[in-house]
Amino acid sequence: MVEISGLYVLIDPAACKHFSAVETAALALEGGATLIQWRDKLRDKGSQLGDARRIFALCAERNVPLIINDHADLALVLSEENRDDDRLGVHVGQTDLPVAGVRRIVPPAFIVGASTNNVTEAKAAASAGASYIAIGDIFGTGSKEGTRAASPARLAEVKAAVKVPVVAIGGINLMNVSEVVKFGADAVAVISAVCGADDPRAASAALVEAIRVAKS
Repeated sequence: MVEISGLYVLIDPAACKHFSAVETAALALEGGATLIQWRDKLRDKGSQLGDARRIFALCAERNVPLIINDHADLALVLSEENRDDDRLGVHVGQTDLPVAGVRRIVPPAFIVGASTNNVTEAKAAASAGASYIAIGDIFGTGSKEGTRAASPARLAEVKAAVKVPVVAIGGINLMNVSEVVKFGADAVAVISAVCGADDPRAASAALVEAIRVAKS
């Protein structure tokens, strides 16, 4: 079973300021990212497939899971092409396909993550078969509109309520990452802190070190 911990970098082409999405993913992995999510809210799935393939190949080189945001069918194409279900997954939000439904159509080894905002949603997702729970919006994100506010205290409540790993997300950067780790985050998800950095490799490495220190 894949461990959900450490630095979880969401690769969104719209948030990649200085490098392409594939280049950013490569640099994040070089910096020590332990999970990568592919998230493209703008292009059709057929147009995303080439980038997703290349990023999955980069992840496979380092034995790092690739999670596809929203699109279970896109993840299934990668699975069929590579026969590597242990390192693939899907992440869904509250208005996407339900976790239980996704579980019925993906291979048993797939990682299925779920975005939640509170204990009730987190427990429901875990009961439905989520591999991990993402809790946010912790600090206020500029990468997505319409998020619901959470807090480090809410994160701690969710951590105490579920047995699956908990991922903190929302406005997390080098200045506040230690706080969410100390409140119980198993993994820390970032977008702008890496995708928007002048040097995504260095930004990832700094976050990895801050997480290590906070956990020690």
